[in-house]
Amino acid sequence: MTAFPFPCVSTAQGQLLGQQMDDVFVWRGIPYAAPPVGDLRWRAPQPPAAWQGARHADQFSPASWQNLEYCKAIGGGDPGAFSEDCLYLNVWTPADTSRPLPVMVWVHGGGYTIGAGGLPPYDGAALARRGVILVTLNYRLGHLGFFAHPALEGEDPDGPTCNFGLLDQIAALKWVQQNIAAFGGDRDNVTLFGESAGGRSVLSLMASPLAKGLFHKAIVQSAYTLPDLAREKALEKGQRIAQHLGLAQAIAQQLRELPAGAFWPLEAPLNLGPVPISGDRVLPHPMLDVLFDARQHPMPLMIGSNSDEASVLAYFGVSLEEQIRKLRREKRLGLGLIKLLYPGVRGDEELGRQVCRDMAFTTMGYVAMQAQQRVNQPCWRYWFDYVAQAERETYPNGTWHGNEVPYVFDTLPLSEPACHYVNELDLAFSARVADYWVDFAKHASREHPVLDGPLRWPACLPGRDRLMRLGVNQTPRFKVEHRFMRARLALFRRVMRQLLYSVPDSLK
Repeated sequence: MTAFPFPCVSTAQGQLLGQQMDDVFVWRGIPYAAPPVGDLRWRAPQPPAAWQGARHADQFSPASWQNLEYCKAIGGGDPGAFSEDCLYLNVWTPADTSRPLPVMVWVHGGGYTIGAGGLPPYDGAALARRGVILVTLNYRLGHLGFFAHPALEGEDPDGPTCNFGLLDQIAALKWVQQNIAAFGGDRDNVTLFGESAGGRSVLSLMASPLAKGLFHKAIVQSAYTLPDLAREKALEKGQRIAQHLGLAQAIAQQLRELPAGAFWPLEAPLNLGPVPISGDRVLPHPMLDVLFDARQHPMPLMIGSNSDEASVLAYFGVSLEEQIRKLRREKRLGLGLIKLLYPGVRGDEELGRQVCRDMAFTTMGYVAMQAQQRVNQPCWRYWFDYVAQAERETYPNGTWHGNEVPYVFDTLPLSEPACHYVNELDLAFSARVADYWVDFAKHASREHPVLDGPLRWPACLPGRDRLMRLGVNQTPRFKVEHRFMRARLALFRRVMRQLLYSVPDSLK
């Protein structure tokens, strides 16, 4: 690409100089909050400081502290430098913004412990060329982003606060509301979307009173059904962590003086679980309870998952076969019924793969669909089952957790390892998937309950249980199905609160 300096915008904090990359403008490393360091560690994000003159926004900021090797292996690539001073976002726009354009704000995944908004799969140029403004962001991860301790209780005059990473996301959405018009964006048409922990964050903000009105549509990719951690449990864990680090009778100042890197070597049961904390002012009620009661913020929703989501469980050492054996030992759910729901599936390993996939991921889309129907809002459900032609022996069971992301962003040539083997068929399929996501951002509404693409994609409305298969048996086909996996998902919905599979301490 040929780079031309320097597109300039004026924000509430000051002027920003970006870069022009052919027909796309990009601004990187824009501060959306004050650095959460020193006395601001474990506090709600504060407004960013203004600056004089023009600020160059041509470099991605450091990522939040995290495990580098995990991020390189499964989080989307090398996030670069780490710092507590990580609250920055990035904006891509088409060069022509003569009219206000829809805005898409991406929340990266990674179990709330890895990831960054500047990773190659999240490059926003391809989506911007389709006529949207794309925003990606960093937020506090791990114990820096999700932490409770009695010494910190009562510091926030607005109420108990534990979900600092979610507060960061809310601060980024407030920045968008304040500034995105300067980039050509429509502040009244903001789609929040994310994958894995990012998708879980989108659902959490749909349940949070603090995020009301900050976004207008939502896309949830591969969110998982693990329950939120109760604040009381988080307080106990915080005390155990402090004691482990030599602060049995910790005061807030001592906690804030701990080096940021001290939290990352922690192992189970002191490491962070991949869920937010319920019972604070961000999430007064558990997100799943809000969905079951249909009390989410009403808006159009797209939600779905992949055909081999259990891959992420196996990566972290969960024995899929053992999950079936455990069900058999504990007699908590009749295996005869499960086998009836999975006809033709042979062996405990394959049965465990499919049951864990559906209980942990697929059922979330079904629960969300029913919640949407109760508030008379459209819901587009999908099932992603495409594997690049060169990788079908590597992924014989379907699409792994997270593998749909570069298709959504149309960034296969930028993403490892896909960039080494994708062909024209893979690229053409990716372009069609990205078209659907952009069409949702542009047009999805109760009045427009169909997405346009290679196959018309109708929303689930009251009494209509529909799903789009994006890829059929790993091929680049599209198919609308009715009552997809209805019997097994209805069963898992009923038992979801009581019968979540057991996970090792490293994932709790």
